[in-house]
Formats: sequence, structure tokens, C-alpha cells
Amino acid sequence: MATYDSPEADPRIPASAGAIVDLLNSRPHATPTLPDGLDDPEQAAAILSRFAPAAQAAPTPDLLERVRAVRDDLMAVLAAGTPEQTAQAWTTLTERNADLTFRQTFSTDGRAHLRPATGDPVVAGILLLVAELTTANTWSRVRICGNELCSHVFYDTTRSRTQRWHSYEMCGNRTNVAAYRVRARERAS
Repeated sequence: MATYDSPEADPRIPASAGAIVDLLNSRPHATPTLPDGLDDPEQAAAILSRFAPAAQAAPTPDLLERVRAVRDDLMAVLAAGTPEQTAQAWTTLTERNADLTFRQTFSTDGRAHLRPATGDPVVAGILLLVAELTTANTWSRVRICGNELCSHVFYDTTRSRTQRWHSYEMCGNRTNVAAYRVRARERAS
């Protein structure tokens, strides 16, 4: 599995965004449908270790169920088409994880850090990274590919924040060529 934390990773993509994107891309998606990456114990452990490095090596079925629910909630946020749908998706994520609490700690260099106080450390780690992205105003850069047959999640690195496809070569070019052919057929008829 290619991940955003591999040596070839784009340095413009924050590690927190890369971890979230990799989690979201572990869901079954694309045509043909890719398998759920959390079904593979090694892949699941690799993905989840980025949210809580001290967590167990083999995730339990209960943890995987909870992570899948968070992943689904985050996908609902990304897929929301209206501000009302977005607000509802954020509310669902918040309510589903209301059992998590965090404690603020301060380091000797004067920085404040949130640490999980109660709840699962992996789920808390996921939500902390999402909070980091929203606080940094970079959550809006996490997107779903505009190619409906793909639906891969990616981090938009463009200055204008207008990237539509996870890969122009794979999805953007195909979409543009298909649209051109439709227009050409319409002009010919």
C-alpha cells in the first residue's frame, strides 16, 4: 500500500493529513472496488499505529468497528453537498465520540498539547489529527477525487485549493477526454 508517510511522500502534505488520507483510503472504494484495508491485520496495524504509536499491534474487532465508524463519519463530512449536510456530519462524528475526553498539558517550550484522557487512544488520535487539520484551516484540502469511478481521497496541494482529481493523469485526463468526446458528438449531430 502506498502511503503518505513513505519516503516518496510529497513534503507539501502534512503528516497529519497523510495519516487521515491513508485511513480514509483504506475503505472499500473505486471501480473495481478495492478491499477494506482494515481487514488485513498487517495493513490495519500499520495504518492505526500512526494515530497511537503505543497501541496494540493487532487491533481488536471492537476497535476496528469503531475506527470504521469514524472513517465513515469523516467520509460523510467530505461527501456532504450542502452546509447543512456538513454540519450534520460533524455533529454525528462529535456525538458518536462523546465518550472521549482530552487533557491539556504544557511542555517546557511553552506549547500546549491535547492528550487522550479517556476512551480509545487510536480513535482519540484520529480525532486529534482531524482537529489539528481543522484548526490549521487545512481540512478543506482533504478531498474526494472528482472521478466517480475512483473516489480516492487526496490532499490538495494547489495554492488555489481547486484540485479535483487525486491524479490528473489517471482521473482528470480521462474525465476531460470523455467530456470532450461528448461535446464533439453533440456538435456532430
